[in-house]
Amino acid sequence: MKNVVIVDTVRTPRGKGKPGGALSSIHPQELLAGVLRELQRRNTLDPSTVADVITGCGNPVGSHGDNVGRLAALAAGWPTTVPGVTLNRACGSGQQAINAAAMMVESGQADVVVAAGVDMMSQYPMPDRTTLDAGNERLRERYPIIPQGISADLIATVEGFSRTDVDALAAESQRRAAVAIADDRFARSMVPVLAPDGTVVLDHEELPRATTAEALAGLKPSFGGLGSQTFEGYAEPFDAMAIRTYPEVDEIAHVHHAGNSSGLADGAAAVLVTSEAYARAQGWAPRARIVATATAGAEPVIMLTAPGPAAQRCAELAGMSLQDIDLFEVNEAFASVVLRFSREAKVDLDRVNVNGGAIALGHPIGASGPILMATLIDELERGDRTTGLVTMCTGGGMGTATVVERI
Repeated sequence: MKNVVIVDTVRTPRGKGKPGGALSSIHPQELLAGVLRELQRRNTLDPSTVADVITGCGNPVGSHGDNVGRLAALAAGWPTTVPGVTLNRACGSGQQAINAAAMMVESGQADVVVAAGVDMMSQYPMPDRTTLDAGNERLRERYPIIPQGISADLIATVEGFSRTDVDALAAESQRRAAVAIADDRFARSMVPVLAPDGTVVLDHEELPRATTAEALAGLKPSFGGLGSQTFEGYAEPFDAMAIRTYPEVDEIAHVHHAGNSSGLADGAAAVLVTSEAYARAQGWAPRARIVATATAGAEPVIMLTAPGPAAQRCAELAGMSLQDIDLFEVNEAFASVVLRFSREAKVDLDRVNVNGGAIALGHPIGASGPILMATLIDELERGDRTTGLVTMCTGGGMGTATVVERI
């Protein structure tokens, strides 16, 4: 089995994921194509040597459809001989692309694979249903897979996290992100998005805004009304569905709102994954070694609780304990997800998301995994740390994890 390394990470800034956001008029293929070209330029990469472009996309329909990974490689001007595939593991799609690339290289099936991710929430079509079950009513009877915001509130209720707890984490995410931006900690991996004429479309993170726990306390919960309504085609409200699955809960405490949930974002990212021997032969200085990868499933109604089991399994595969890990990137889908991970994994928050997370910086779904990997490796180098772990919760009750070691 070959040693798998990450040679480089390249990503866009995260734009506001709604119409009028700085990136919202760009086609997702073109956004990812720009990242692929930059990855090629920075590393003098011969794209004809790339065995596959594996792209994570959380909603591969509409402008993201028809295999966006393959089409982005074509849009980048890469040879038609370079194949591409698009994976969907919901929010973990981009991290799954990295893990799949690592498996290809480790097994000897490829020397060079590009793992990528892209999602532009500004271009998401309106969903035709509210639950995450593809309209399967029989499955819904067994697992009422409610909207994620209600799942996040259910976690807070079951775990006893208060509104003060989740707001405090959100305020700290914004504070850490502000420090990271002021210190230019994202500069190595983040590249500006350019228009066809070469002008800069976006060269900075668009979502962060200064806030305090006191200011967040004034925001109304986002999911209480959603949870109490009975929508057409459903026999009962979503809160009732959750309580039926968790009868120990009398009432769901709706504590999440726009300020302590991940921001809607547009973005793209790519990671150059090779064997260590191949990288050295090309004269590349690999930045990190992929030590282990893992996935895990969890109960799909509460949905967002698998990062802990995924991280634990990944650490075990790496021959480590979670206490051996220097830094963690845990996707901040909602504040309760990170708080639960910290409690379950017994990992102090001082080691988690030290440069802020998706609450402050945004969550461009399929792009988030590669972006978190870029953030982690950059920070391992900046802080002279050795090991890091990325983990994410996903829709439908799953988690992804990757352990890397700085070289």
